[in-house]
Amino acid sequence: MTRHRAAPPRVVAVIGYPDAELLDIACLTTTFDYANRGADPPYELVVAAPAGRPISCQSGLTLHAQAALERLHGPLDSVIVSGGEGHLAASGDTRLVAHVRRLARESRRVASVCTGASVLAAAGLLDGRRATTHWMYADQLSARHPAVRVDARPLWIRDGVVTTAAGVTSALDLALAFVEEDHGAELARHVARALVTYLQRPANQAQVSMFLAAPVPEHSLVRDLVWAIRDAPHADLSVPALAARAAVSERHLTRLFVAHLGQNPASFVRGVRTEAAAHLLVTSRLPLAAIAARCGLRLHRRAAPVLHGPVRHHPVRLPGRVPQQPHRCGGRPGRIRRITWVTWVTWVSRKRCRWRRGPGSRVLTGHPAVRRTRPATGAPPRHAGGG
Repeated sequence: MTRHRAAPPRVVAVIGYPDAELLDIACLTTTFDYANRGADPPYELVVAAPAGRPISCQSGLTLHAQAALERLHGPLDSVIVSGGEGHLAASGDTRLVAHVRRLARESRRVASVCTGASVLAAAGLLDGRRATTHWMYADQLSARHPAVRVDARPLWIRDGVVTTAAGVTSALDLALAFVEEDHGAELARHVARALVTYLQRPANQAQVSMFLAAPVPEHSLVRDLVWAIRDAPHADLSVPALAARAAVSERHLTRLFVAHLGQNPASFVRGVRTEAAAHLLVTSRLPLAAIAARCGLRLHRRAAPVLHGPVRHHPVRLPGRVPQQPHRCGGRPGRIRRITWVTWVTWVSRKRCRWRRGPGSRVLTGHPAVRRTRPATGAPPRHAGGG
């Protein structure tokens, strides 16, 4: 009778240093700890610091290290460097950087959180790779390490065996992604629910949401309406309904939104609903009809709102590709293909649409909202969405 030997634990070393960000470390260790309630093999967590000294975090709290960085040896499953205000001093510490470089050779994967990317860059582990960091320090990292292709937009980036995450709480997203990679999506979702996270964000999620990009309006009436719109995107958010809620005229409401938000109420509502739909498309298995209902959007092709701005009348741009000329339907000049929110959101999040290759780029096709039809009379092709 043969006995199956238990797989050894996955050793995860989290490296800290003076003035490290405590939340960077806590997000990692807590996520892996929760995962151990269902992970097989489990994670074994080690917080290491130079000489094993206590880590004086930038918040003023002190974290006791479990191991000295100099005495830590592989093989390791993961080495993750935390960020913090002390990242410049840490990246200038030649002994610390040398040990990080050594541990990287003895580990299955290497990662950093927030400004910890500067330590990996100083060790030469990011040369020629695409990497991210906290958006506030992206220019600094790019200037100090020109060999690194810095992209401040995503939450985390994996390039080979090296993964870099954005600022602070993106450590939670990074750890959940590692749990999903090691033990499957079901355990990762269970851990996310246990941690009471709002959602498990994908790697290509923008660091700064539209909800945080603009400052909170100082005008109390506009501020209250903004929160009401974000809390219930499925509600009646027409201009008359919002004006009635605020007890002002529609013209005055529009003036307030333009003055404090730089856009009219309808545009703001459309943006909130579109981002909410994008979140649900990426993080849920709901059908499009259910997502549209939750976000106050309609799927009927004649009623679907057309996105204003660059998507409507400008060339469709895909990352890394040459923008094409606006696609004109039926060969008639001046008629530009209309892209509804369904097509746009689907393209951004899941790319459900089929593609038809054009000169130097791609053209969205295949969705009912943008499908071209040919009348039986032999007339030129007509766009199914109208106009």
